[in-house]
Amino acid sequence: MKLQSISKAYAKSIVELSDEQKVDIAKEFTDFNLLINENNDFETLLFSDVFSNEEKISVLEFIFGKTNSSSLFQNFIYFLLNEKRIGILPMIFKDVIVIDDDKRGFLRGTIEGSEAQVNVELMEKIKVYLTKKIGKNTELEYIQSEKITAGYRVTVEDLQLDASLDNQLEVFKESVLTQ
Repeated sequence: MKLQSISKAYAKSIVELSDEQKVDIAKEFTDFNLLINENNDFETLLFSDVFSNEEKISVLEFIFGKTNSSSLFQNFIYFLLNEKRIGILPMIFKDVIVIDDDKRGFLRGTIEGSEAQVNVELMEKIKVYLTKKIGKNTELEYIQSEKITAGYRVTVEDLQLDASLDNQLEVFKESVLTQ
């Protein structure tokens, strides 16, 4: 089974359990992810094979003692450690957020372009278009990309709208070569 499939299965299961127990699991994952990102030593401890599970659990118990995380979330992290699946925690976090966003009726996506900032008016037009096309509100994040010469590439889940100059040149090249 691919890690992506495993991650999705874990995410779906933990979200279903959190719904039953009325736990905001997306918030707990987000808070835990912020903690990991803010502390390189903690990240190293958690994801490195140098430390034993006992050492990791000892540190986690200390951290969980200082936070308001639910027993559901804590037990899930311990489960991942014991099953030697802690390495896919970032994938599970992403999948939990996608599931949570979908339940709330909106999707997250990205706009890639060559400029330092995206035109706000253009961003709003794209959001309106995506809302009509997908039927859900879309939250977009702008990312400056060196791979795009001019134009924009919008990605929301498996939908990609590519209005970049690079894509248009590639399409033109293919049409010339296939004639």
